[in-house]
Amino acid sequence: MPATAAAANAPEESRQAWVVVWACFVALGVIFGVSYSFAAFFESLSAQFGASRADVALVFGLCGLVYFTGGAAAGLAADRFGPRIVCGAGMLCIAAGLAVSSVATSMLAVYLAYGVGIGVGIALVYTPSIACVQPWFTRRRGLAAGIASAGIGAGTVLVPLGATALIAALQWRGAMQVLAVGVVLLGGGATLLLARAPSASGAGGRAVAGHTLRQAMATPQFRWFYLMTVLAGPVMFVPFAHVSAAARDLGVDDARAVGLVGLIGIGSLTGRFAIGALADRIGRPLTLVMAMASMGLCFLVWWGARGWGAMAVFALWMGLSYGGIVSLMPAMCMDLFGARAVSAIIGTLYTGAAAGNLLGPWVAGAVFDRMGSYTPVIWGCLALAALATAAAWRLKGDPPPAPPLPAPVART
Repeated sequence: MPATAAAANAPEESRQAWVVVWACFVALGVIFGVSYSFAAFFESLSAQFGASRADVALVFGLCGLVYFTGGAAAGLAADRFGPRIVCGAGMLCIAAGLAVSSVATSMLAVYLAYGVGIGVGIALVYTPSIACVQPWFTRRRGLAAGIASAGIGAGTVLVPLGATALIAALQWRGAMQVLAVGVVLLGGGATLLLARAPSASGAGGRAVAGHTLRQAMATPQFRWFYLMTVLAGPVMFVPFAHVSAAARDLGVDDARAVGLVGLIGIGSLTGRFAIGALADRIGRPLTLVMAMASMGLCFLVWWGARGWGAMAVFALWMGLSYGGIVSLMPAMCMDLFGARAVSAIIGTLYTGAAAGNLLGPWVAGAVFDRMGSYTPVIWGCLALAALATAAAWRLKGDPPPAPPLPAPVART
């Protein structure tokens, strides 16, 4: 039976399922709010340690590299120990990273505490929390994934603003300490509500349906999915780093140029809700193809931009497409590979974005420094998006055959 037909005949999801969704929303808001709050601390760290902008920016790149590459291990841990324990440990890592960074006396300490410590914490929360949502849903899995992942956009908008106000009131060290307390209270409280779905728990010795990580990786569907993620990574991350600089090149003032990143966040929030709901109606594979193609086409607006208005259209369109893609990926993993090792599979898939997160913005900057224009970057992103769309198209067929159920666990 096709996935959309099965979803239409499925019963309504329980109240607890929606509690898990909103707990994931809060958890993701906390961790990515802290991650993107780094921009608020940028100038303070540069002044405190006499560091160059490149040296300070490396902290953010290191954090992203760690949490993308660490997602696979975090997923394996969550499949074994449950999301509540793993995500709780992640929140403690983030709080500790902030606390240690607040008393750092060198950039090396900041690299280790913020870049590595917080990166590990985000890895432990991100994949297990978003994967926890999927097995609770069949009928409205796309909408649920969209709401849960919208926490990323909400945290990106709200927490950096709070961090900026805290820095003004308490200086940067005090601001980090307050954020650390907030992570423990708000983030820790959210993780307590991340219960594993009965279909994924194997309670009472019941076998959990789906692929193991190794079985999933052996399928052509996983390989196309991973290729799509690798190709799309630079396309997603280049605008976050360079859209403000590109707007300044067009004569846009600093405030409105920086605000374009916020517009990407607003578009992302909209995309996570709207595209997730659309996917439940027309099917997630087709919606993913459309969102990926949309992300590529929006770069034509950047290419033709002559002022702030066109750049604002690009930022909103980019955010809408990006947000929809990110919300669809976990739900697609559940559709294709089942609940048995969904956390590990999603985490492994996310490692494909690591290179794009670290190298995409850096390569784009190097191209601009050499060519004096973003035009080659724009066309490069458009080409990568076209290839990613082709890879996504290969996911439109039937899901891979379900492997045999594992033997039930004997209880004594």
